[in-house]
Amino acid sequence: MLYREAGQFKTSYAADQALLPIAQDRIGLFVILISAFLFIPAFTSDFFIGAIMIPFLVFALAAVGLNILTGYAGQLSLGTGAFMGVGAYSCYKLATYFPDTNIIILILCSGVFSAIAGIAFGLPSLRIKGLYLAITTLAAQFFLEWCFLRIEWLYNYNDSGAIEVPQRKLFDIAITGASASPVARYLVILSIVALLTLVAANVLRGRIGRSWMMIRDMDIAAELMGIRPLYAKLSAFAFSSYYCGVAGALMVFMWLGSAEVEAFDINHSFLILFMVIIGGMGSLTGCFMGAAFIWVLPVIIRAVPSMLGLDLIAATTEHITNIVIGVLIIFFLIVEPHGLARLWQIAKEKLRTWPFPYSST
Repeated sequence: MLYREAGQFKTSYAADQALLPIAQDRIGLFVILISAFLFIPAFTSDFFIGAIMIPFLVFALAAVGLNILTGYAGQLSLGTGAFMGVGAYSCYKLATYFPDTNIIILILCSGVFSAIAGIAFGLPSLRIKGLYLAITTLAAQFFLEWCFLRIEWLYNYNDSGAIEVPQRKLFDIAITGASASPVARYLVILSIVALLTLVAANVLRGRIGRSWMMIRDMDIAAELMGIRPLYAKLSAFAFSSYYCGVAGALMVFMWLGSAEVEAFDINHSFLILFMVIIGGMGSLTGCFMGAAFIWVLPVIIRAVPSMLGLDLIAATTEHITNIVIGVLIIFFLIVEPHGLARLWQIAKEKLRTWPFPYSST
């Protein structure tokens, strides 16, 4: 009863094709943004913001990037962690060469280098697909990891082999470095993630996004209809890698403060892939659902036994988390391949017809 569009008449083509055509969706998004920008910084602790919200937003942006490539364009990739690393190391070098430039501009520019790497390693997608393409991106993951470790110029010949974030300010407020508050870093990340998600949503609804989905559904038919696989596939790799690169720069500069090559290993690639699978392929909402679920799950597993008077060691918590995630991946692949986003969509459809049941015809 609360989720019906009765009385909401569309009088133009633009209104019919709006990003959120139902008023309840627009109100819900407005409430979420107000809560994220105002209530969370005002009424939650620095620990909650730094340990939960900041990594959640970073991984959600990386999941958006992977979902664009895998969920919308149908190109399987296992090199997400490496593309995040390209963005992080690029931002580190840009901050070294342009110390007076706004760090937010450098973070956004760092994704360009990741996009170039994505195009280079996406070239095999013109000839191969499926599992073979996944193996190619896996090779990109290992190759880029080797570059991060062996090319000392990337981390400015630091003896520790790590990239260390310098302090940068925005309007005389530190947003990077040890003196930056979690709230300042959170607001910067939230603004970037919200902006890039809006851009992705509009691109996916346009000509470029439709060409990606046509390639995903049947590339031969798409080519016969005038879609050029060269531009469609490589643009998907570039767009996806850009988002992953920005996410990697945010992870180092706004969350970790410093990072070594292990921060961009194959485990992170699989972790983000799991977020996309559980959240729902081909859904931007599912990226946020999957990121929230997988990142918050270990916290819940650790908190519930504590409330019951039990004390679990970190290794036990990690094992239980891996088991639960594995079971959920199998469940969603068998029962609901479109993940949590599809379940949410079904729930909204039921609310639109409640209290009347679905018709069997």
